[in-house]
Amino acid sequence: MTPEQFKQALAQHQIELSEHQEQQFAAYFKLLVEYNEKVNLTTITNRDDVYLKHFYDSLTPAFYVSDLKEKKSLVDVGAGAGFPSIPLKIINPNLEVTIVDSLNKRIIFLQKLVELLGLEHVSLVHARAEEFGGRRSKDRASFDLATARALARLSVMSELCLPLVKIGGKLIAMKAAKAPEELAAAEKAIHVLGGQVVDDFEFKLPKNNEDRHIIVIEKERKTPIKYPRKAGTPNKEPIE
Repeated sequence: MTPEQFKQALAQHQIELSEHQEQQFAAYFKLLVEYNEKVNLTTITNRDDVYLKHFYDSLTPAFYVSDLKEKKSLVDVGAGAGFPSIPLKIINPNLEVTIVDSLNKRIIFLQKLVELLGLEHVSLVHARAEEFGGRRSKDRASFDLATARALARLSVMSELCLPLVKIGGKLIAMKAAKAPEELAAAEKAIHVLGGQVVDDFEFKLPKNNEDRHIIVIEKERKTPIKYPRKAGTPNKEPIE
């Protein structure tokens, strides 16, 4: 997907990129590739692949969840090189973004990126999700939206993300072909954590036809204080 095809594809979903936003994506790509030579951020470095598999893919939740086009607070857990929250922030400058990642080298990259792109209201936190959303955390239950892209299977993702979301807020989980199996396995965890699945949008990426799902989980009830459990436990012992 060339930058021009990227712009045209977004326009089909009523997202019109300004010249400034096009320049921001171009600068994002340039810094990502340059920085990736010294710090491993991604295995995808070809320009057209980055525009499709990172930039376009990151923006697909905005096609289906209107909250992402409004002034909302969004926490992105395990964002890596900034996906999906930085592309979402570029198209909606009003989004208030907090990125949580356990690797400081990624946070350092993101600091450079945020400065380069001139983004405001972006907070970068070096922490494990279990600690960031823990019982003593001031950030617990404080976000309108949470999102994660390549974080973990859905049961684990829910334990790490739902405690951060306000009642009435949403977890927007980005998943691929195995989403139906993950969703079935995560039903108990989602219920225990206070969530309810309200949508599962299924589609294919253009060009390569890879399967994608945007699973939207609404926070209906307060998450029990015992969740998330201590670091490493959600992954080793998922709620079943």
